[in-house]
Amino acid sequence: MRFDDGLLQLGRPLPPLDPSALPGAGRPDWVQADPRFIERALARANARSGGGWVVVDASANVTAAPRRVRRAGRDWVVWRTDAGPHLAPDACPHMGAPLHDAKVEDRCLVCPWHGLRLGPAGRGDWRPAPTFDDGWLVWARLLDDEAPTDAPTLPRRPEGAIGGVIGMEARCEAEDVIANRLDPWHGAHFHPHSFARLELLEVDEDVLRLRVSYRVVGRVCVEVDATFHAPTRRSIVMTIVDGDGVGSVVETHASPVDSAGPRTAVVEATLATSDRRGFGLVRQLAPLARPLIEARARKLWIEDCAYAERRYALRVGRSPT
Repeated sequence: MRFDDGLLQLGRPLPPLDPSALPGAGRPDWVQADPRFIERALARANARSGGGWVVVDASANVTAAPRRVRRAGRDWVVWRTDAGPHLAPDACPHMGAPLHDAKVEDRCLVCPWHGLRLGPAGRGDWRPAPTFDDGWLVWARLLDDEAPTDAPTLPRRPEGAIGGVIGMEARCEAEDVIANRLDPWHGAHFHPHSFARLELLEVDEDVLRLRVSYRVVGRVCVEVDATFHAPTRRSIVMTIVDGDGVGSVVETHASPVDSAGPRTAVVEATLATSDRRGFGLVRQLAPLARPLIEARARKLWIEDCAYAERRYALRVGRSPT
């Protein structure tokens, strides 16, 4: 551990920085946060297809019990069988009964009104959407304005990670969520409870590299180097590349809920790893760590959803609330 500008830094020491050699040398954050740079980086992200895939929910939330979710302007029913997760229109093709009230028998939904059996093979125009379970998130291929791919684009993830997944909705479009993550300069100002300091090490319209001091409690911090990269127009990934926890990732995914409004689901997966001795014990305590990881992520996204919503309102000329 060491003291640095009044902060007690835990963990592996990182190479010292030469302030004069940093991209923002001597410039305040509000100058470095150039809206033109953020818009160019966002345009490059928007040019990357997501293959039609959107995140439905955390894998752990998709169970054998049918449940209604709304994505891409439609209501869907999601359930799990021994064959994996399934997602299909929530209205029975017979007379429109809500299928999230159905029973499940032999992988099929049994309509609660008239007993029609509807399974993964579909019936007439009623057809389940392609789904993909990556072990942390359940995806569905719902968007037809992109060339379809067999599977969603996933970042490199650490093996044996502990983590958690949070989800919430924002009154904005997916690009406003991604723009929030392409503006790291707001972190220490807007989230002082979580970030003591952020320094830009390399600025590129595809990849941002930062040195981040995460607050553990008060002035006690952990310092890491991390990159931010948008692999698709609806996802952005932070990866720790130096310091403690190398290989840990935070994936933020923006899934359209409704165009009216609009509404976007923000689903974030935090997957942590470490080569420290004792991490095996921490992994055994993962169920206890998960609520803490998720609570911290949720606190950040309550604030960042407000950021994204205001950006959307200003972008389309609405009066911000």
